[in-house]
Amino acid sequence: MRGRVEAWLEVERDQLILWLPVAMGGGIAAWFLLPDPRGWLAAILAGCALACAAVAIGTGGRASRAIAIGALAATAGVGLSWWRAERVAEPVLARPVVATVTGRIVSVEPLPARDLLRLTIATEDSGLPPRVRVNLATSDVPRDATQGARLMLRARLMPPPSAAVPGAYDFARVAWFAGVGATGRGFAPVRVLAPGDARARLRTRLTAHITSRLEGSRGGIAAALATGDEGAIREKDSEAMRRAGLAHLLSVSGLHITAAVTATMLVTLRLLALWPWLAIRIRLPLVAAGAGAAAAIGYTLLTGAQVPTIRSCVAALLVLVALVLGRQAVTLRLVAAGAFVVLLFRPESLVGPSFQLSFAAIVAIVALHEHPRVEGWFAEREEGRGRRLLRGLASLLLTGLVVEAALMPIAVFHFHKAGIYGAFANIVAIPLTTFVVMPLEAGALLFDAVGLGAPLWWATDLSLRALLWLAHRVAAAPGSSVALPSMPAGAFGLMVAGGLWLALWRTRWRRLGWLPFGAGAAWALLTPTPDLLVTGDGRHLAIRTGAGLALLRDRAGDYTRAMLAENGGVDGEPLLLAEQADARCTPDACQAAVRRGGRLVRVLATRSGYRLDWRELVAACAAADIVVSERRLPAACVPRWLKLDAPTLRRTGGVAVTFATGKIVTVRQPGDRHPWLVAPTLMPPRTGGDVRDKEGLSNVAAPAGKSR
Repeated sequence: MRGRVEAWLEVERDQLILWLPVAMGGGIAAWFLLPDPRGWLAAILAGCALACAAVAIGTGGRASRAIAIGALAATAGVGLSWWRAERVAEPVLARPVVATVTGRIVSVEPLPARDLLRLTIATEDSGLPPRVRVNLATSDVPRDATQGARLMLRARLMPPPSAAVPGAYDFARVAWFAGVGATGRGFAPVRVLAPGDARARLRTRLTAHITSRLEGSRGGIAAALATGDEGAIREKDSEAMRRAGLAHLLSVSGLHITAAVTATMLVTLRLLALWPWLAIRIRLPLVAAGAGAAAAIGYTLLTGAQVPTIRSCVAALLVLVALVLGRQAVTLRLVAAGAFVVLLFRPESLVGPSFQLSFAAIVAIVALHEHPRVEGWFAEREEGRGRRLLRGLASLLLTGLVVEAALMPIAVFHFHKAGIYGAFANIVAIPLTTFVVMPLEAGALLFDAVGLGAPLWWATDLSLRALLWLAHRVAAAPGSSVALPSMPAGAFGLMVAGGLWLALWRTRWRRLGWLPFGAGAAWALLTPTPDLLVTGDGRHLAIRTGAGLALLRDRAGDYTRAMLAENGGVDGEPLLLAEQADARCTPDACQAAVRRGGRLVRVLATRSGYRLDWRELVAACAAADIVVSERRLPAACVPRWLKLDAPTLRRTGGVAVTFATGKIVTVRQPGDRHPWLVAPTLMPPRTGGDVRDKEGLSNVAAPAGKSR
């Protein structure tokens, strides 16, 4: 057996290096999954022990070396994540408060579609977290409140919220690695104490200029392509782009960097070739590659240097180096190098959808076209223009289908939705964006310098209308989007492992990847939809009635409604519990009876802060299986199964319950000691001084004032 393994690895020796970032990513994932420092230290020691055992027991072959290097890479991933989480550690706000914020603006994110401006501020007050994020009405912000400016304002701040229900977006984790200790809403007046850096206004001015030239979402899409700001895109258009599988066009990544680099190199080559003396004496492709590298770096900085953009920039620079050296440009080794660099500096990006979607797409594309059979199908050959066009369209369609298949598990895991017609929509949308919209927009911006950009803006507007028309038509098609409930992390891990096995090996043993991929897919599809979702604050719940998913509160916000619908596996607007036949509601409470798997479950939930009659409440609790409330319920309130009141929900966070199986999933697990869950907290002083938790850490089971 050892000989057969060594022979297989000898054939696959060129592919072994591709597993280095995978091993490091496995260590990073282990750090996020394991609950506390004891588990993290055990993982590090286990990795070191495995590496030593592989060296000691092995015979010096490829298998022992691969196991040892992989174990060390995984160990490095655990340690790197731990070090990164401690390095960015900053205190967070203990509880909601209205405070005066004084500091310098770190970043400005316009949200024109909501008439808001989002500011990230480095505070100067020792009683506030070092960095806070506030939303302000656009009309309340002075024009000179740009990046680098020093300002003062009043704001209602709150700690970064954790995931509202299991599977929802965990802003507390994201904010921890971003150094944001509080978030909230600012109020007028806003006083600018010192102006910002004039160079920092370029991105803001460019976004404002583009949105002034193009109205509505068309201006928002054009701004997203140029500066990465998506705030001006209306929600209905953004949702249509997501349902049609075109949302990747709005995030500045490989497509946009490639277009910018290619256009820069082409223009540079054409211009320099007009000077024969220079063309004879200097390698023009080398000069063009330098110009392309400068364009990639500049575009990355202009658009905010987000993870997909950094990854694409690194990949573009490696491609340019390969071209200069005369090597094959786009390979899986290039992708692996880009992933390794990103994980080395931003290990937390691994668990975010941006990293996963961008790398899954590029791995699927490169692995597909490196396959000998596919490479033979679509290789260049002597043939007519019509056949060449059909071959190109077939290549684009096959690539789109493979990419959609690769991205679907990630989209379902993070967003609980998956598009069906995205591959077909992208056949039109990608060429339209790359070869029509972006060149027209670049030309319009260039000619605006001499006041002649109006015709090009008209053409850009026309092309963006076509893109939005396509998105809305595809999104409105029957079955354009499939909604699924939260996927178990184990099922997602199996599908990722199977997909990597299929993509990174070259021999017939790669087919074994279908086993874990199929097992993960079956696990995800067979996972029952939760019957009850309760948010961590106890204010909102969604229960699956005979007519569909229904919400407790009639006036739940748009975000809450969408979040509960997505995590409940519903594609559309949820119902109202008060309007359902199997529920009885008053302004203060609701009772619902739901039958699942031959079991009748009665749920009681409060829906106001007014006093309830003690005897009636205790009697209702005794008759209910589950009781949910945002307040503390009396000790005499004892339901048959679950009591989810304020003290309980502070310990568990949001809860998902499946009635037929009795399965209960919580946002917070007992003993979970990840830094954003046990962060040091502080509060603005009431009379002066620095008021912090004396223990330095806030316990998740502590009273409300110190819990977050």
